[in-house]
This record gives sequence, structure tokens and C-alpha cells, in this order.
Amino acid sequence: MIGLEGVLPKVSRPGRYTGGEWNSVRKDWDALEVRVALAYPDLYEIGMSNLGLAILYDLVNRQPQLLAERVYAPWSDMEREMREAGIPLFSLESRRPLRDFDILGFSLGYELTYTNVLNMLDLAQIPVFSHQRNEKHPLVIAGGGCALNPEPMADFFDLFVIGEGEEVFLELLELFRRWKSEGGAGREELLRRAAAIPGIYVPSFYRVNYHPDGTGAQIVSQVPEAKLPVVRRLIENLMPSLTKPIVPYIEAVHDRAAVEIQRGCTRGCRFCQAGVIYRPLRERSQEEVIEAVGELLKNCGYDEVSLVSLSTSDYAGIEELVDTLVRRYRKANLRVSLPSLRMDSFSVELADSLGGQKKAGLTFAPEAGSERLRRAINKNVSDDDLLKTAETALSRGWTNLKLYFMVGLPTETFEDVEGIVNFVNKVRQVGRKYAKGRLHIRASASAFIPKAHTPFQWVAQDTEENIVAKYEVLRSGLRKSGVQFSWQDPKTSLLEAILSRGDRRLGKVIHRAWQLGCTFDAWSERFNYEIWRQALADCGLDPSFYAHRERPLTELLPWSHIHSGVSTAFLRREYQRAIRGKETADCRHGRCTVCGFHTQYEGCQIKYDDLLATSRDRLRLRNQA
Repeated sequence: MIGLEGVLPKVSRPGRYTGGEWNSVRKDWDALEVRVALAYPDLYEIGMSNLGLAILYDLVNRQPQLLAERVYAPWSDMEREMREAGIPLFSLESRRPLRDFDILGFSLGYELTYTNVLNMLDLAQIPVFSHQRNEKHPLVIAGGGCALNPEPMADFFDLFVIGEGEEVFLELLELFRRWKSEGGAGREELLRRAAAIPGIYVPSFYRVNYHPDGTGAQIVSQVPEAKLPVVRRLIENLMPSLTKPIVPYIEAVHDRAAVEIQRGCTRGCRFCQAGVIYRPLRERSQEEVIEAVGELLKNCGYDEVSLVSLSTSDYAGIEELVDTLVRRYRKANLRVSLPSLRMDSFSVELADSLGGQKKAGLTFAPEAGSERLRRAINKNVSDDDLLKTAETALSRGWTNLKLYFMVGLPTETFEDVEGIVNFVNKVRQVGRKYAKGRLHIRASASAFIPKAHTPFQWVAQDTEENIVAKYEVLRSGLRKSGVQFSWQDPKTSLLEAILSRGDRRLGKVIHRAWQLGCTFDAWSERFNYEIWRQALADCGLDPSFYAHRERPLTELLPWSHIHSGVSTAFLRREYQRAIRGKETADCRHGRCTVCGFHTQYEGCQIKYDDLLATSRDRLRLRNQA
């Protein structure tokens, strides 16, 4: 165990590095067959709020022959002390160096944490490039939302887990256990076996060729085990809810219990990557949710639970569920948190049903300032409905409203941006009727970032000049009415756009930026775009090629060999409907939209069969007429 007595008194928030929290797991190191370190490339407070990593930690540690421990990115003061003292990066549970583990698995949820991955590997005294590692080093792997475009980080990872990890991760660990029991000789043999597992992507087994203009020409599999495409793994039914998570000693970002009530979303917002890569929709039963909440209260001592999903108010029977939770756990003073509410009157009524909880505020995301633009992005809500929702909230005593918008959306005009100002001002006028001097409205805007595997994966990001001009329209217009306005640095959005749709050549840019001192790029006090600009220039790459270029619908995209489950044909149709300003109905309540899951998921197959039957009936009636 690494001693930290001389280090911790010198750093801020030493509780980030001590471990030993309630419900953390310690096992006999020498009695185990496979040892995994689960890494989150950001601060402890951020990583401890990540439900996916907590699920894998619990899942692995339930297996008697396996071990999972945790590690997070140390802040700059701790990094400095570790380097000066020669302390390698270590796990929290046993304080063993990461280089002693069999597997080091990173969760990639945000592109601006990529330099932290390199920094953590370097602190762990593990070579950052995969080709520099051998059988003596841990297998370095990654999963999470960003793994759906793995190419910018392909140089650094031995393999990626594409999709939902609950089943495939255990399959990978079992394969590793067998390989290790056979003597553990030959890293390439291990990777070949891993590549044969559905959902595993080994980037070194693929070659990417480029046209002279820099666009992709061909993605070639170089070994038989390397599949084309690599299909995202998903689980048919949600596994039992996590009910014994680790309780941190210091406050986490989301310092509450959490139950995932459903996974996936059928709303079909065209800018939303999560709405694609977490399809299809799967719900947890009310009985299981209610039981899980009770177990969490007993095991963790929390008095607040979050009902987690991409669209909580869409959960079937959400009113009944909330009412049951409030009544059943009233003596425990349970507070229920409802994230991701739609902006409609039902959501306000749902929030009101929480009983005696303090009305801290409501958060909604209208996204755009005009009905026309909301139709283009498939955010199907009218101006009248938005204002009605605001009035319902204000009339029921909600005096704090936070509204999220995006600028730079495809087909957006300055008239659409001015529509944001007009809408917020109308909300404020309504608020004066009910809240008078107690009304507080905050509006926040960020630049639209095109993402892989969405209908907008082909579009150009708006230029920094245009984004700044649009922010100024909002700032000046909202300041006059006393609305608090905040916005995201457009350079941060530019870097995210570069990395989110980047190709394999960006690996050298990420490495160069890290060499020049970039870490914690997601933190405004650490972000330095000028260093990234220099790194891009040093590597001979143009940021506009990645961010500001409209792609032809026929272009081979860097992630074309990764299949999310949603077909490219569907994404093209949705892109074309966006340009025409056409909405697509929610398939949960309407007909199948033939997104691709009708060939993979039973619930979608049933809806697709209904669509075919209806089409055949219409055709027969037409022929009879």
C-alpha cells in the first residue's frame, strides 16, 4: 500500500484520495484471478456521480474471482506532489499502483477529458501509446458514450467496449481469465480473441486510408477476427438496480441516491446523441423502482433519490410512481428529484406532486426560439405550449426558472435567436402577474455541436464569429429585462466539435496538447484553446476541416465502421426532414419509424410488424377500390 501521510496535508480536498468509503469493497488481492481498475478521467466528485461506472464496480465485485477498484484524475496540486515524491497513480481501495492491475478500464463520457487519460497513464508509469505496451503492462481499455467514435483515442487504447457494458464486460473478463490461466503469453493473441466478442473493437486491427483531400477513403480489417461493422452491444432487459453504491466522504456533484427508471428515449431530437446511442427504450417496473429506493435508503442513508432517465416524465405511470414513493417513504423525509423533464404542463404538475418539498426551481430546455426551428430539430412543442407551461409553473408558486437554449442549430437565422429573447421576455411578463418581486429567471446558451451517429453528423458547426454575434443578441436583449444570462465559451464548443467528429489522425494532436500542458480541459480555469491551436498546427491539421465543414451524405465518416443500431438510412432521412422542417413522431406512441432496431430488438420488431400489417391492409383496400 502506498503511503500518503506526507502528501495529503499539502493538497486541497484530501478526501478525494483516501478511499475507505461506506460500501466500498476490499478483497484479498492474492486470492483473485483478475484485477480491474476502473478509471474516470476527471475529479473524484465528478466520477463518483457516474452511475455507469458504479454499476460496473458492483457487477464485477459480485464475482468471487474478480476485483474492481477505482481511480480518478488527481487535481494539479496532488499531481505535483505525486510527481515530486515519485508516487505512481494508485487505486483508492488498496492503494496499489495501477500498473499492478490486469486491466485498466476508462469511462469516456466527455471529449474534453481526453488529455486527462494520457496524464493518468503517465502518472501510473504506463506507456500512453498502445504500441509501446506489452504483456507486462495492464490491458488498457475504454467504454462509454465517447467510445461510439473511438478514432481520436485509437492510438492509446488496446480495445474499446462499444455499447452497454453489463454483459460484454464480464465476457471480456472471463476471456482474460482464461488467457491468463494459460500462461498469458502473446498480447496479440489476447486481442484477437477479444475482437471476436461482439461489441469489442480493437483499433490496431483496422487500417484507415485517406483521400488526398483528407477525407476517409477506406476502413480495412486486417485480421479475420476484426469485424466490419462493430455492432454496439445492448442488454434486452435492464439488470437489477444498483442498491448499495459507495457513499463518498466528501460531497459529490450529484450527492444523492439514484435509480435508473428507464434507459433510452424515443423523442427523436435530431441534435441529441444520447437519444440514439441508448436506444431502444427499456423501462424498469414500478415495483422494482420502489423496492430499490427502499434498499438505497437502508444501505446509504440518503434522504434524496433521483429518478434517472433521458426523459423522466415519459416513464409510463410516473405520476403513480412518484405518489407511491412520497407516501411510502414520508417518515424517512424522502425527497424525490426528477431530472430531464419536458417543458409541458404535465411536468409542472408532476413536480408539484412531490408534496411538501421546497420549490427550489424548475429547469427546462426549450432549445430554440421559434416553432420553425424546433420543428427542424424535432423538438415538438409550440410557442403557446411553452408559455402555457411557464404560466402553469408560475401560478403554482414556482418562482425560479432556468431555461436552456442552443445557438448555431442547423437552418437557424438571427430571427430565431431574437425569438429566444422574445420568449424569455414573455415568460417574465407572465411572471410579474404571479411572482411579482420574487421571480428569478436564468437563461443559458451553448453552441450546437454536431455529434456522431445523429441526423446532424454531416452538418458544419457555426463559426465562432457567428456564435459570438448570436450570444451578443441574447446578452443585450436579456439584460434589458433583468434576466441572468450565461453562455459557454465558443472555443470550448469548437474543441468539442473537433474531437467529437475526429478521425484517427487527431491522436497525435491530443498527445501534443498534453505534452504542451493541457489537462482538465473541461474546466474553464484550465482550458487553453491557444495550446490546442498550436498542437493542431504542429500536427499539420486544420480545425475547420473537422468543425466547420459540411460533409456530403455519401462521405465515409471516421465512425462508419461502428454501428450504433440506428441505420445510416434513417439518419439521412431525418437530416433531410430537418432541412425541410418536417417533424417525426415519437415512435413510442405512434408508428414505427424504421430506425434500424426493428431488426434487433423484440419490442421494436412487434411495432414494425404492426406497421407492415397496416401498410398491407391499406394496399389491399386501395387495390379493391
